[in-house]
Amino acid sequence: MHKKVDWLLVISVVALSFLGLIMIYSASYVWSDYKFNTPFKFVLNQAVFLIIGLFLMYITSKIDYTYYNRFAKYLLLGCVTLLILVLIPGIGTIRNGSRSWFGIGSFGIQPSEFTKLALIIFASKYLSTHKKLMPVLFLTLLIFGIIMLQPDFGTGTVIVMTIFGLLFVNGLKISLIVKLGVVGACGIIGLILVAPYRLQRILSFVNPWGDPLGSGFQIIQSLYAIGPGGLFGLGFGNSIQKHFYLPEPQTDFIFSIISEEFGFLGVLIVASLFITLIYSGVRIALNAPDKFSKNLAFGITFGLAFQTILNLSVVIGLVPVTGVTLPFLSYGGSSLLITMVSMGVLMNISKNC
Repeated sequence: MHKKVDWLLVISVVALSFLGLIMIYSASYVWSDYKFNTPFKFVLNQAVFLIIGLFLMYITSKIDYTYYNRFAKYLLLGCVTLLILVLIPGIGTIRNGSRSWFGIGSFGIQPSEFTKLALIIFASKYLSTHKKLMPVLFLTLLIFGIIMLQPDFGTGTVIVMTIFGLLFVNGLKISLIVKLGVVGACGIIGLILVAPYRLQRILSFVNPWGDPLGSGFQIIQSLYAIGPGGLFGLGFGNSIQKHFYLPEPQTDFIFSIISEEFGFLGVLIVASLFITLIYSGVRIALNAPDKFSKNLAFGITFGLAFQTILNLSVVIGLVPVTGVTLPFLSYGGSSLLITMVSMGVLMNISKNC
């Protein structure tokens, strides 16, 4: 036990966080000035959450990871309770068509973000002492169902894929994954039938130019941002698409603005930082001292990797729009806080490797 922090992990986290703060300002100042008469509204909000997030990351890096093992079921129960409460009108607030937020002044807290980490902790505890995998799978699908009542398909998908990855390293067979994939496809068809707007998202993904001013608008504007970037981009602050073309570019599509302003070089830097971060997480998991910490490190790393891949796939038009943020870089307090806490947990595990 060497009690040293994984500095590769720390440097990657800090670099991505401050790059995110810089790019949130660049991506948002036009919209912020128009809507709030100040170009600093979004970046100041994010700065507050970043300061809190760095503090929480430091605190959780000092807390022995075994404490999460003891309180796993209570953490998950609390988060599931919040997921149910947010569905109640008057308690939960609607943003972008989803009742998935608790409004606190101009800030909002999204309980599904906290549920991601709570479920990883609970699943890690269960899988460290039990060989049966199906109970974890059923619990995950139940939580996915609750989240879909909001609805928040993107966050639900990240949670399901994260737990699938965790189950896979604990012995889930490929054949069963394929069968579950078929069942999942049937479920997606059912979700489309219940809410036809999801079909429009799929159609706009296949052919966004079929409805360029409607369902295909966002992805077209994203591609227009990425296209002109070239090798070095248009320069910091010089994005064209953030001038009311790409809707709220500081959120899910911030990578489009990074591509436009910094070109392939910016894409390479961001990709390198994420690859370094994921590599550090996998290395920590492989060297973890016990099964619980190994599962916990894998779960946190899988969650970060799946969310990053899903967001980037949406931005470049590989998958339909899901509403998932890019970790560290997108505007969003709940996402940033829970990501920083997760990194703190990972740092604590690394001290015990």
